[in-house]
Amino acid sequence: QVQLVESGGGLVQAGGSLRLSCAASGSFFSINAMGWYRQGPGKQRELVATITSGGSTDYADSVQGRFTISRDNAKNTVYLQMNSLKSEDTGVYYCKATLGVGPFYGGDYWGQGTQVTVSS
Repeated sequence: QVQLVESGGGLVQAGGSLRLSCAASGSFFSINAMGWYRQGPGKQRELVATITSGGSTDYADSVQGRFTISRDNAKNTVYLQMNSLKSEDTGVYYCKATLGVGPFYGGDYWGQGTQVTVSS
C-alpha cells in the first residue's frame, strides 16, 4: 500500500505561480511513473504532466512551457511548478503514482487532491 499526500494548492491571481508537492509513503517495491492530473469545474479529470523514474516527462499541450514537473526519487516526491497561471487552470489537482514490482505493473494510486484556484 502507498499513501500520497499533496500540498501547495491555494488561491492565486492570473499570471502568478504555485508549486505543488506530492509525497509517497508506505510499503512498496518501487515507484515507476508519477504524475499530476486535474479536474476543473464540470469537467473530466485530465492529464497535466507525468514523469518516469528515469526523468522522462510528458505534458498536456495546454500547460507546455508554463508548468514543470520534477521528481526527487530519494524522497519519493513529485513536484509541479506552475507559472503564468490562467483561470482555466483552476481545479482540483491529483497526484498519481504507478508502482512497479520488478518488471511488473504494481497498481495505480491516487492522492486526495489539492484545490488550485486562479482568479482573473
